[in-house]
Amino acid sequence: MRSLLFVPGDSERKMEKALTSGADVLILDLEDSVSAANKPAAREITAAFLREHAGQDNPALHVRVNALDTELTQADLDAVMGAGPVGIMLPKAEGGEDVARLAAMLRVSEAENGLEDGSTTILPIITETPRAVLNAGSYHNVRERLVGLTWGAEDLSAAIGARATRDEAGNYTPVFQHARTVTILSASAIGVAAVDTVYPNFRDEEGFRRDCIEGERDGFTARMAIHPAQVPIINEVFTPSPEAIEKAQRLLNAVSAQGDAGVIALDGEMIDRPHIVRAERVLARARAAGAL
Repeated sequence: MRSLLFVPGDSERKMEKALTSGADVLILDLEDSVSAANKPAAREITAAFLREHAGQDNPALHVRVNALDTELTQADLDAVMGAGPVGIMLPKAEGGEDVARLAAMLRVSEAENGLEDGSTTILPIITETPRAVLNAGSYHNVRERLVGLTWGAEDLSAAIGARATRDEAGNYTPVFQHARTVTILSASAIGVAAVDTVYPNFRDEEGFRRDCIEGERDGFTARMAIHPAQVPIINEVFTPSPEAIEKAQRLLNAVSAQGDAGVIALDGEMIDRPHIVRAERVLARARAAGAL
């Protein structure tokens, strides 16, 4: 999983177009991109689209439901779970307890619709409220269904009254740097994918590419997109390059040849356990992307 493309749940045309975007995941959105008046229609359109394309592997079809505190989540699940989405994105998650609550709801829905217990994954957005940021380390007890953790800056900025999420140079201000950082650390701590947030200005391809490169450098392994034009950039940046793959493979071959040497030298660099782990992750990502 590298690219996750948001698609409004009330637009069948945009959903059909998104199928050819190259995204690994389509997030059929019942939340922010759908007005309150259109939510019932969006549920029907999303469910019909899911049924039509059920069982396909690429792109995988996920649904972003409305947040638990809206009292709309159950109606969303009732509408779409019979069509078997691969996963559910939970916005405004405020900690592991919210994921546990959604997991319990999914267990009931799976049973009612003849789906395998535990088959529906969860991807929570974990930084959209102040409480959520403070509880970012609370997901270790709900690891079972989690496919990753992701974050958001815009809802958090509204919640705290921030006038901007970035400074004049385009860098996140300290509060949002913190939210970004705890997402990477929390995902790494429980061994799930760290998914970077959206970049609202989809026409700024140069800035978006730079932002993706920085995210991949820092530990994110995937990114969300709000426009199909962003997907090729995400897939390029988050797929290990041939040079990175060759270096990782050569490192692991050298380690294997040395047996239990502990620390070895390669290209003038001392190689130990952290280097091995990074190399293994590069190759795992390459295999998942079909580059190996």
